[in-house]
Amino acid sequence: MVTAMSVLFSGFSLRSVTLPNRVVVSPMCQYSAKDGSATDWHRIHLGGLALSGAGMMCIEATAVEPAGRITPACLGLWNDANESALKPIIASLRRYSKTAIALQLAHAGRKASCQVPWQGGRQIDLADGGWHTMAPSAAPFDASQRAPTALDQDGLRRIAAAFAAAAQRAVQLGVDAIELHAAHGYLIHQFLSPLSNRRGDIYGGSLENRMRYPLEIFEAVRAVLPATMPLGARISATDWVEGGWDLEQSVAFAQELKQRRADWIDVSSGGSSPAQKIALGPGYQVPFAERIRHATGLPVIAVGLITEPRQAEEIIQSGKADLVALARAMLYDPRWAWHAAAELGDHVAAPPQYWRAPPHRYKDLFLQAPGKV
Repeated sequence: MVTAMSVLFSGFSLRSVTLPNRVVVSPMCQYSAKDGSATDWHRIHLGGLALSGAGMMCIEATAVEPAGRITPACLGLWNDANESALKPIIASLRRYSKTAIALQLAHAGRKASCQVPWQGGRQIDLADGGWHTMAPSAAPFDASQRAPTALDQDGLRRIAAAFAAAAQRAVQLGVDAIELHAAHGYLIHQFLSPLSNRRGDIYGGSLENRMRYPLEIFEAVRAVLPATMPLGARISATDWVEGGWDLEQSVAFAQELKQRRADWIDVSSGGSSPAQKIALGPGYQVPFAERIRHATGLPVIAVGLITEPRQAEEIIQSGKADLVALARAMLYDPRWAWHAAAELGDHVAAPPQYWRAPPHRYKDLFLQAPGKV
């Protein structure tokens, strides 16, 4: 066994899943599904990222019902066809990659029924194939959008059951872990934030009430998963809007998730309001992750403008986070983990077809099987 020379490339366990390193590929919407089903694009895209050397890769936000898609081209997992389309892709990933596979379950709520980004991203008119959206309250994301329907008790039960059913399908597909998308202004986050949740019942008002439905969804998913399967949540630590969701409320939510056997918190931010004012900079969300980690003792994933190997190493080494996740940086450089391991003088796994790839000065980069010729 090769001993890690950096913390970034040391192992880490999430329940029964042991990751070979602390690098995670973030879930990234590809807007390339057909009726919720994965296509050849997903085979190519996920296949490439599965060979990146990352310890874990998370499949993009996957809608639990058709109305929960951000766009008509978003991935879903609500029926047999969706499950069947993903099955051979995951089988291929398993055949050639040792990277752990997570899948993010999501519902877009009031931010659904939009065009794909490269077609403008605006909400689609009903006459043009759009659909009625739903949310905690009948308040649109911005003035250009239709008001969503405020969810009643039947709607709340239906969506919680849809999350659980999609989680069961994910288990059948053989993924290693599941992440709930409770960030970026989508449905679960909409219940958490006072900017979008204006209800007067037990699901609105106080922090305890605003957390109630998100926690019910988490419990519904946890109940259908094997005891050995890790379950985490991505949250927005702050809305970046005065009077909105903030870091201290995020700490309280994370503590409640911990009581319900959450295995990690993936700490992002923003997305709840067009009035947000985000202070961008390298690692700008890392202090949020650090605060939640120290307050709860839960493993946290740091995300957001983490692009350099030594930056990632310092985040882990200094105890600010347990794992780091990359999105755009991984698209730009799908071999980011290789290059990070080389820069840090460490090692990374790669398929034997690629063993001849490193320059001579990094000839010992790959963790290679005995008997290689």
